[in-house]
Amino acid sequence: MAGEFHVDIGPQYEGEVIRKEDVYVEFGGPKVAHKFELATLKSAAEIENEKVEIIGPDLNALAPYDATTGKGGSYPLAVLVDVAGSQLDKDAEPIIERRIHMFTNMIEGWYHMNQRQDIWLRMSKACYKKGFTSLRELGEIYNFLFTSELPIIEKIQTTLITDDKKVAELLPKALKIYEARDARARALKDEDVDTFYGCTLCQSFAPTHVSIIAPNRIANCGAINWFDGRAAAKIDPEGPIFAIPKGKLLDPVRGEYEGLNKVVQEKSLGTYDRVYLYSAFEHPHTSCGCFQAIVFYIPEADAFGVVNREFKGETVIGETFSHMAGDTSGGKQIEGRLGTGLEQLRSPKFIQADGGLARIVWMPKEVKERYKGVLQAKGLYDKIATEEDVKNVDELLAFLEKVGHPWLKGEVKLPI
Repeated sequence: MAGEFHVDIGPQYEGEVIRKEDVYVEFGGPKVAHKFELATLKSAAEIENEKVEIIGPDLNALAPYDATTGKGGSYPLAVLVDVAGSQLDKDAEPIIERRIHMFTNMIEGWYHMNQRQDIWLRMSKACYKKGFTSLRELGEIYNFLFTSELPIIEKIQTTLITDDKKVAELLPKALKIYEARDARARALKDEDVDTFYGCTLCQSFAPTHVSIIAPNRIANCGAINWFDGRAAAKIDPEGPIFAIPKGKLLDPVRGEYEGLNKVVQEKSLGTYDRVYLYSAFEHPHTSCGCFQAIVFYIPEADAFGVVNREFKGETVIGETFSHMAGDTSGGKQIEGRLGTGLEQLRSPKFIQADGGLARIVWMPKEVKERYKGVLQAKGLYDKIATEEDVKNVDELLAFLEKVGHPWLKGEVKLPI
């Protein structure tokens, strides 16, 4: 079947980046409001094996991107992968879902970034010229790769939706599913388990990056929690998500473990030999490129801000998410710059060595509203500024003084 495709397929394409001038069309990304990917376990009777369905305009009906004007070429997309298998359970869904990222990047002329409701796909002009003129081929490749790479999948069908109204209609259901997955993981603590998990799915873009997944730490992409990591390691023991015996606890506040240091040194090819799970200083966790958000240090306030990928304006320090991401990504340890999953804002161990959530002083309004409950519970909701409150650091300092932010008042004591 692989020989029937118009382009080559293989891991050699996983690091391929498609620049603006080479884009034919893109799906999702910052310009598009409605996009997501979702894997669902179904019974064998519910699936028409290897079926591909396109709902909405196909590739040959979409206006291509104009690099000269910067117009056109960006479209909504929902990727629905339905699977069946006698040895599969619901825990497998997010693992199969995350493989969409890996398998898309294995296709010559295709690029995939991010996850869940934040996906961003690009197809190159060269790919289209080779005859890749229908999304049906993308669906057929997904079906082929999933069943080839994961034999545990016995039946599969893929649906690709480009109709904006339909994607918008289905998105809330997907968001509820993501939330239910994350809520399940919140009841577990790092101290409750002996094994963490590591993920190297993004090493094609960030060769020294290892995403550590613990009960109190979701993966940087925000798509894989501890239960997902356990399921992935079981389904594909030789795959990119693997078990890590956490070993001796070296620093309970910073979150340093002997076992994690060993794996980080091995997987980063010796670039790094220590990692703190719960601090943005000294030996912070590496950042890939698929992170949902960036935690960034604001020296003037001696505090932190948080910015998510969807925020299109300038942060309080005058930098956009894209600019910060360029400095933060690539698998580097950057003091004061931490790629993270937004679910970390709920974690009791979120940068706990640095003061935790109480040291956050700025975030986009959308993020503040999304996490209103946890911020209110901490007494921080009215203390954190957004883009609507301040435009620069001077205004931020005045705002924090006015509202009496607990960090600036000295009410927050560092645990170390």
